[in-house]
Amino acid sequence: MAQDPTVVATWDFGLLCVGEGLRAMAEGGNSLDAVEVGAKLAEADNAVSSVGRGGLPNRDGTVEVDAAIMWGPGHEAGSVAAVQDILHPISLARRVMEVSPHVMLVGAGARAFALSEGFESEELLTEESRARWEKWRRENGVMPIDHHSDTIGVLAVDGDGNVAGSCSTSGAGYKHPGRVGDSPIIGSGLYVDNEVGAAAATGLGEDIMRYCASFQVVEFMRRGMSPAEACTALLTHVRDKDPKGASASVFVIALNRDGEGAGGGMRPGFPYAVGNAAASSMHEGVWVEK
Repeated sequence: MAQDPTVVATWDFGLLCVGEGLRAMAEGGNSLDAVEVGAKLAEADNAVSSVGRGGLPNRDGTVEVDAAIMWGPGHEAGSVAAVQDILHPISLARRVMEVSPHVMLVGAGARAFALSEGFESEELLTEESRARWEKWRRENGVMPIDHHSDTIGVLAVDGDGNVAGSCSTSGAGYKHPGRVGDSPIIGSGLYVDNEVGAAAATGLGEDIMRYCASFQVVEFMRRGMSPAEACTALLTHVRDKDPKGASASVFVIALNRDGEGAGGGMRPGFPYAVGNAAASSMHEGVWVEK
């Protein structure tokens, strides 16, 4: 039975990404198309300093981007990490999934693959991001623990009940060159199971990847939990196990096959967007107390 397509995305800027994903499905695309175009919107937005062009650079002043994409049918996945000069790493991740024999490519090898597939080289460091980096270098110069880790995660289910997910980021600002967080790691920053649903994570990769956060959320849903319950279960587990407790920087969104979406974080105030044919709106995620 056909169902109402639904899209869920992280953060305030995710509302536009949700709209773009819904538009793609309304025009005949599937959930995979939806999560790709949704993420591309954030990647191309200079005002988003944590994704794509306009993202804050590493400590040497170079923007390095990471991305992953998953498609429920066939349990397919592709990802790229520590890539320079490629505007749409989410599309590159999809190309890795669809035309290469691999799941993940990194660094110079991923960039070479991109160029061989017709992607153009583009400077991702904007003047605003350069100015912020130069100010940081003058006044601080110490790599921060957590800074602007607002990954764009987009999850979608289409009218055929097929689930997809995407995740894209420029990573923690002023990171060590070559640092890779959770976003391109399948099961950590993103996970999709076509029989259950999908989840994506945002926050500090070093906190998220140690718990395979997105995989855990999907597995909680497999056990019968709602998306909100699954997010809460993951966050409670991290709070109770991690030395940081509730100070760990972990936020997640989840979507089940029935089109029910939710989000949650270790602190109150985490915004996420949900949209379907009826309406698109912002929500505040559930959170766990200390």
